[in-house]
Amino acid sequence: MNVLQTLGKIIPPPAYIHLPSAGVDVSDTSLKYVQFKSDNRSGTDLELLFWGDIDIPEGALERGVVHDGKKLADALREVKERIGITNVRVSLPEERAYLFETQIERGTPRNDVRGLLEFRLEENVPLSPRDAFFDYDVIAGLPNDPMQRVSVTAYAKDTVMSYYDACREAGVFPVSFEIEAQAIARATIPRGDNGTHMIVDFGKTRTGIGIVHRGTLMYTSTIDVGGGELSIAMRKKLGDVPESELTMIKNTQGLIQGIGDASAYDVLLSSMSVIAEEIGMRIQYWNTKDTAHEDRQIQSIILCGGSVNMKGLPAYFTEVLGVESHRANVWQNAFSIEEKVPSIGRRYSFGYATAIGLALASFV
Repeated sequence: MNVLQTLGKIIPPPAYIHLPSAGVDVSDTSLKYVQFKSDNRSGTDLELLFWGDIDIPEGALERGVVHDGKKLADALREVKERIGITNVRVSLPEERAYLFETQIERGTPRNDVRGLLEFRLEENVPLSPRDAFFDYDVIAGLPNDPMQRVSVTAYAKDTVMSYYDACREAGVFPVSFEIEAQAIARATIPRGDNGTHMIVDFGKTRTGIGIVHRGTLMYTSTIDVGGGELSIAMRKKLGDVPESELTMIKNTQGLIQGIGDASAYDVLLSSMSVIAEEIGMRIQYWNTKDTAHEDRQIQSIILCGGSVNMKGLPAYFTEVLGVESHRANVWQNAFSIEEKVPSIGRRYSFGYATAIGLALASFV
């Protein structure tokens, strides 16, 4: 979901919009960037040109709200200096997004669609049209169906403009803004896959959830528990243990009973059960929302994020939630890892899923 179309009405995009651009994933604590290059723009055999991460000072952002635009601009400026280009595609926080699904009559002129959706905006989100940027995707359906389903994403103008202003202060041009989960889907769901998948982005401070149906992001949610909270719980039980040691325990012992310290297993299981319960509630909500269409039932859970390396995590979710769960292949829509070995190690690559998906938008 790309808000550039709406933003472009007041801030016209430049003619060089198709020049190379980097994907920039902005979180409360860091900024990750990825840039690909290709000789043929086919987007099927790319080369990883640049990647990296930059710390964002504490307090600059909180739950996606920009409190200090200058500090964010400083981080974006450093990206520009490292990669040497000015065009970027930037993520927007899921916490600040509003999504809803509606229907329009098939054959409605394109120029009339936005007007119809604008009229329905106030019915579905706590924003007036004058205070919002929104964009939409038409969901593929049966050609003889008189109605078409449409997925709409909206953001408060203030939210989008705070990121836009930081980009411009940094001397970079935001080619597009996109919700995190849609970017992750572009990287982790095979091209042409029209199934329904749940994306779980297990980060440091929170766990983001997205549901993608027929290639379109339909639902997002956030659980305020991440890898950092697991570390806090482990320290209460194990004492003042360095973060590096806690990470090793998570990744080598994790949710496998009988390996290592039983106390660590108990703490991790207790903490992960909270996340699993929250995810389960969202699966139940989605699967019972529209029982008339079997293809809308969630078929798999795709795991990514910087804290997703916990040993036994996919098997645990598969068993507890009853849905096949697996760690993402974040490179599958860029190149074959059987033919190319990316310079980002596999364990670290999961945390770059959003930036990778943003960067891939230049080749779609």
